[in-house]
Amino acid sequence: MIDSPLLGSRSGFIGGRWDSGHSSARFEVVNPANGAILAELPLMSRDDAARSVQAAFEVLGSPISLERRRELLLALVDQIRKEREEIGRIITLENGKPLAEACAEADYAAGFYQYAADHLDRLTPRRLEENPRGHEWTVYARPAGVAGLITPWNFPFAMIAKKLAASLAAGAPAVIKPAEKTPLAMIALFTLLERIGMPSGLANLVFGDASAIGSVLCTDPRVRVVSFTGSTRVGRILLEQSAPHFKRLALELGGNAPFVVFADADLGLAAEHLVQNKLRAGGQTCVCANRLLVERSVADRFEQELVSRLEPLRVGDGMEPGVAVGPMIDRAGYEKVGQHLEDAVAGGARLTYQGRVPVGDDSDDAAETMSRDWGWYFPPTVLRHALPTMLCAREETFGPLFPIFEFESEAEALEMSNDTEYGLAAYLFTGDPRRAERMIERLHYGHVGWNSGTGPTPEAPFGGMGHSGFGREGGVEGLMDFVEFQTVARSPS
Repeated sequence: MIDSPLLGSRSGFIGGRWDSGHSSARFEVVNPANGAILAELPLMSRDDAARSVQAAFEVLGSPISLERRRELLLALVDQIRKEREEIGRIITLENGKPLAEACAEADYAAGFYQYAADHLDRLTPRRLEENPRGHEWTVYARPAGVAGLITPWNFPFAMIAKKLAASLAAGAPAVIKPAEKTPLAMIALFTLLERIGMPSGLANLVFGDASAIGSVLCTDPRVRVVSFTGSTRVGRILLEQSAPHFKRLALELGGNAPFVVFADADLGLAAEHLVQNKLRAGGQTCVCANRLLVERSVADRFEQELVSRLEPLRVGDGMEPGVAVGPMIDRAGYEKVGQHLEDAVAGGARLTYQGRVPVGDDSDDAAETMSRDWGWYFPPTVLRHALPTMLCAREETFGPLFPIFEFESEAEALEMSNDTEYGLAAYLFTGDPRRAERMIERLHYGHVGWNSGTGPTPEAPFGGMGHSGFGREGGVEGLMDFVEFQTVARSPS
């Protein structure tokens, strides 16, 4: 069992109190690196979710001032920065990512709360200068209502920051549902929220049956905003359930990011950014490169640059020094990457590089290895001669597979890039600014990196197009998903 000052309570949080819910059912949180049981938590029910909604709804009767919201956000930033190492340790133990990366996730999360605090003035009442119809007009940003926030396991501390920072800034009380695989980071967050004196009901935590709790958030009329990060399949379900209630949704869904490298690019720079981009969270992110589109004339050289950067990387337990790639979150994730690899090789792709897994994982006892539910280490793997018909081109792999597809012309690169229903992130490497401008204008993606593999930042809006969802997180635009604008016209007489 994990021991941490941030995990004093092993329960949910409803109406300002730690709450284990009404069900006697429990579930285990397991370290994906070694199978150790970290905690046993209550499997909370639909009724517990409904109680959380009620607690949040009651907050709307006593609006929280903008200045108080700013104080809470800044106090939370201070607490996260003080506890970043312990937060990072918790993330690594339940998620598997390397410790340095987990600590960086805590910093990243703090950035969203800081940005929201720094830009609260965008939500102050605004007087219209024109005075139309001889009236005084004022536009108010009111809390949109109770917000249901549903987050995945790959960034258990940062994903909620994207949503909760904007919700707190708007004064919209929240019900948070984290992934069952990684709920401990949220318990740590609520420990910090309790420390800073968060008003009762402003944020509530429930974990348990995802479909049951998600259904409550989508069908309860008191919930007016649902913000979800996860698969397109689940996003579609939430959309259908919410439609009869005219809720506002913000959905960050799946991706299939192209990483386009032209012959005139700095190949070393492109390879360096690709490794950083692709191996964040072990390749288990929606924004990481999924299809490597490389101009044929430099494909061999680019592969050499890539492999030279992969060879030194160590795969293993994220708590061990020097580890760059942790385990897959579970067996299902491991098997999906393996399926994509096998499909590509069967279709004519050539496996040209594969790293090593931790010593002892290549067990002679295959039955023992396959029967356990932990330690699913997949090493960085490079494929050449991948084709658009392969699974690794049509689906999101969500793992450290590097399939290289070759193209001949700018037009072909653009066509291949947009040959997907998803539109979350894309990356483009070229030394020609005019080509970059032409390509970027035609790439159907919400986020584009130009000579960079960087992902989202708190200061800029981020979200998808097409089947990657809608709504934005980060930037001023992200604050607006949790407010409704009310216009008041006042006669001077």
